[in-house]
Amino acid sequence: MAVEGLVSLRSSFGPNETTDRLKAELQASGLTVFAQIDHAAGAASVGLALRPTAVLIFGNAKGGTPLMQAAQTIGIDLPLKALVWQDEAGDTWLSYNDPAWLAQRHGITEQTKTVAANMSGMLRALAKVATSPAA
Repeated sequence: MAVEGLVSLRSSFGPNETTDRLKAELQASGLTVFAQIDHAAGAASVGLALRPTAVLIFGNAKGGTPLMQAAQTIGIDLPLKALVWQDEAGDTWLSYNDPAWLAQRHGITEQTKTVAANMSGMLRALAKVATSPAA
């Protein structure tokens, strides 16, 4: 089932390695990783089972601020987030909201659509590195 604005890439690695690889790529690209949330650990703490499911929250004020100057409501979707999760078959996925879709959702002006497009391209490249073995 496709979700509008959501990009999902199958990872060649397990959940922990995918998360670690993405975190390293984000930091190497100058982005700040603000938080890592382990939903599976949260579920386990209340006696519930959940396949590996983790969120990284990350961003950069230089990229996000122009979008919020154009439409402050995009602040609900910033900083950006990436979800690393394992499906029923044991496959690992990396999912994120496409920044260009977020900009469209909030009616971002023409001038800042380029910022969102650049963010989309950067995130797509980082996600590919995090989920794919080196060539």
